[in-house]
Amino acid sequence: MSESPHGGNGHGSLPTEILEMQLPRLAEPPPRLWKRQRRPLWLALILFLLTVLSTLAVGSEFARSYALDQEPFSGDQNPLALMLIPFEQPRLLLLGIPFSFTLLTILFAHEMGHYVACKIYGIDVSYPYFIPAPTLFGTFGAFIRIRSPITTRRALFDVGIAGPVAGFLLAVPAMAFAVATSKVVPGVEKNAAILFGNPPLAHFFIALFHPHVNPNWVLLNPVGRAAWVGLFATALNLLPAWQLDGGHIIYSLASKSHQRISIIVGLALIAIGRMSSLWYAWGVLVLILTLRFRHPPVYDYWEPLDAPRRLWAVVALAMFLLCFTPWAATTQ
Repeated sequence: MSESPHGGNGHGSLPTEILEMQLPRLAEPPPRLWKRQRRPLWLALILFLLTVLSTLAVGSEFARSYALDQEPFSGDQNPLALMLIPFEQPRLLLLGIPFSFTLLTILFAHEMGHYVACKIYGIDVSYPYFIPAPTLFGTFGAFIRIRSPITTRRALFDVGIAGPVAGFLLAVPAMAFAVATSKVVPGVEKNAAILFGNPPLAHFFIALFHPHVNPNWVLLNPVGRAAWVGLFATALNLLPAWQLDGGHIIYSLASKSHQRISIIVGLALIAIGRMSSLWYAWGVLVLILTLRFRHPPVYDYWEPLDAPRRLWAVVALAMFLLCFTPWAATTQ
């Protein structure tokens, strides 16, 4: 996920009528109006280390429940209380290494995809910042901050799609390996406090490695849980709305329709919130952000995308469909 100052890619707020004026096309991007600044690395390192600890704690619960042939967070105990146990017995944190390492590698690849694309185009960008959190996965993900304008549609498209592609390329083999090596435990879902829905890609691997088995009986190991989060994060980022990665892709393809599409996506997420309340919350958030912060324009407003990039847009849509599930997480 990328983050930009002023809610965008480096521009402040401008009146809509100015942004839509048919100005002459620029032969070259305007001269650089910003100054690169060296930022200290210590904040990124501290956040990363805290995220390592939080994901190790959650990963130890995934490892414990897998060893007991149970869905994670089963029983009457508060999930947050289960996450605190490894800090009382630090040796248990070692059990969380497979989950933590896999998840952080996928998230890091995603952010480095954005980072490298920004560097190719000479865009000033921060280091990746990880976000530790007391959630079911130990983190809210990671982001980079873009500090200078993105000048062309092609640059915006490349920066937007690079992260999801990089993360997806690592999440897919991780999920394939995890499904192939996971257990089949009939009825395992009956005592689960939280059910995690399988995206289409996970269903494909389950049918491939465990044919004729109820998908709900496949108990994913910790690597599989991390791959699940990686696919879920890919789906979130590829939502064609606001200034998410998918929103950048949509803006580079059809900038005039961007806000309308974002609103439709927000309403659609609210509609499927009855399947998983998680999507209801995301739908409301997307609507608020879309109405409050318009996507900043690029300097070369009239530059069309070439055929290869339009093909990559289709690839991005396919990735989204493989990673998205309306039943992301439900309680029983």
